[in-house]
Amino acid sequence: MFKITLLVPLCMASVWAQAPAKSPLQFDLGNIDKAADPCVDFYQYACGNWIKKNPIPPDQSRWGRFSELDERNKEVLREILDEAAKPAPNRDSVTQKIGDYYAACMDENAIDAHGLAPLEPELNRIRNLKDKAQLAELVAHLQRIGVDTLFEFGAGPDFKDANTNIAQADQGGLGLPDRDYYLKDDAKSVDIRQKYLAHVQRMLELAGEKSEQAKADAATVMKIETDLAKGSLDLVSRRDPEKQYHKMPRKDLETLSPLFRWSQYVMGSGAPAFESVNVVWPDFFKALNTEIQNVSLDNWKTYFIWQTLHNEVGVLPTPFVDENFQFFGKTLRGAAEIRPRWKRCVDFTDAQLGEALGQKFVERTFGKQGKEKTLKMVDALEKSLGQDIQNLPWMSPATKAQAAVKLKAIANKIGYPDKWRDYSSVTIKADDPIGNGFRADEFEFQRQMNKIGKPVDRSEWGMTPPTVNAYYDPTMNNINFPAGILQPPFFESDMDDAVNFGGIGMVIGHEMTHGFDDQGRQFDANGNLHDWWTPTDAKEFEKRAACVSQQYSKFEVAPGAHVNGDLTLGENTADNGGARIALMALENTLAGKNRPVIGGYTPEQRFFLAFGQIWCENIREEAVRLQVQTDPHAPARDRVDGVVQNMPEFQKAFSCKAGQPMVSANACRVW
Repeated sequence: MFKITLLVPLCMASVWAQAPAKSPLQFDLGNIDKAADPCVDFYQYACGNWIKKNPIPPDQSRWGRFSELDERNKEVLREILDEAAKPAPNRDSVTQKIGDYYAACMDENAIDAHGLAPLEPELNRIRNLKDKAQLAELVAHLQRIGVDTLFEFGAGPDFKDANTNIAQADQGGLGLPDRDYYLKDDAKSVDIRQKYLAHVQRMLELAGEKSEQAKADAATVMKIETDLAKGSLDLVSRRDPEKQYHKMPRKDLETLSPLFRWSQYVMGSGAPAFESVNVVWPDFFKALNTEIQNVSLDNWKTYFIWQTLHNEVGVLPTPFVDENFQFFGKTLRGAAEIRPRWKRCVDFTDAQLGEALGQKFVERTFGKQGKEKTLKMVDALEKSLGQDIQNLPWMSPATKAQAAVKLKAIANKIGYPDKWRDYSSVTIKADDPIGNGFRADEFEFQRQMNKIGKPVDRSEWGMTPPTVNAYYDPTMNNINFPAGILQPPFFESDMDDAVNFGGIGMVIGHEMTHGFDDQGRQFDANGNLHDWWTPTDAKEFEKRAACVSQQYSKFEVAPGAHVNGDLTLGENTADNGGARIALMALENTLAGKNRPVIGGYTPEQRFFLAFGQIWCENIREEAVRLQVQTDPHAPARDRVDGVVQNMPEFQKAFSCKAGQPMVSANACRVW
């Protein structure tokens, strides 16, 4: 539920069990733009030639080193799935499930031929509602089969008793990426809303409605979603865990929205009996009650039909898929073409049967050496962060002692789960793509329900093994590195230490620092939301964090669009801290050793170049505008230049002078 992630959701491949041929994704001095001055724009210097040589493909909204790795990773998964999809009699259960799921998804001709018929039972269920008293039962059913509608309900660690899972109810029910898309009145937001209205109308027309009726129904959808948005908490406020924690008796949730029959919902959801629930934002459920009162039954039917079409569009006939791309792919993200179907089906398989597919991925790619080498670097980074904490001039000994306890308690999970998820109860058929999705989602929904009231499983992963990402979980106080991220340009076994510490070392440091950013610092060593700071130290932290927020808020990414320094504060703090402690770990590793100049660059210069090059990227204006409005990560250029501006070590490495752009007159430092 509450996780802090490192990267935008793009994928990379993993460390191969056997040494691969030289990868085109490796660290490359040829990517450097030597016409640029590293002290004026380090990102351009480190990435300029890569940017010039790598235009954005038409089916992408952004293209970077992550994207390159994503493509390589998908090719591996495609090979696995193509082979698994062959109906051989000797396939094991895991192979059969991922193979038949993928085969059903790929059979576009059959999907088109069947039209909406596979979805009609669910649409008719909505149409046949007789009374608003049945809404709770309907919502429970839709959520069980994967239609994320009206609100979110699940299980998660109790913020103040992190060893126990409790029920959690959260805001939701929107079609646009965030509540502010409904509420902002600038010209760009108004234009997107108008295009969204037209999109909803066209989707309803494709489902069989006449044009005028579809237009009126689209307006109904917009009205309901806008009212839900008005009751929702904004993204910046949601970064404060205290604002996400409102534990109450179940009866109090029923008091917030008495017109929603919670007893029917709980029964239909499959949740066990529970006494307490964390209502993430109570005002949302008050707004929900008002909506139930004011919205007619027919209008609720319209909303749920739209939500069902919207959520299931990936396996609907081609006209629906194409219309969905026109708005969400082209208008919102700027892509010129839809991605090939096989890539979409790989993603769907990973999303719904992730640990089954991941098991095959790990068998093919991830070697024991990958885990061992990663753990060695984790150890080096833990030592340097410990040194950093003890040497901080602004923190008192009392808070330093608590920080050291928390650092020592951080658990490290590398590669893949110790125990694979058992999907044996999920029925997957080679000719039923919609049914496969329903059954896979129902399995996962019930798995979440079964956690309520049970001890937290700290060995569980929040990402699948092929995912190119990493995360820190504050309630579990652990860092998690799926196999997918342990690959060039992040980690290269045949590269010098400087390159590896600038790549995967910075990632490791970034995740560790999340334990001590503005969110993570509010949780203690056991994962409980507990203030372990002295008041004076807390004020000192907030002063330094405000410096980071103000610095990044000045970065303009498109005309009139700036980085939101408050939204990106945690990631920017982790970037700065991660780079600093990774460099410290490199210096500790090199102490007393020969420090060769390689390719004309010192170890420190190669460290910063490796750090810069993992973020090389081209991005469309539509995508970067979406990113700064909804993503807690700053765009790539600002992640790189923002960090080096704050580091005297960078300025020394490249002989930068005061007054140059990469030398901040008021450098920010938290960790």
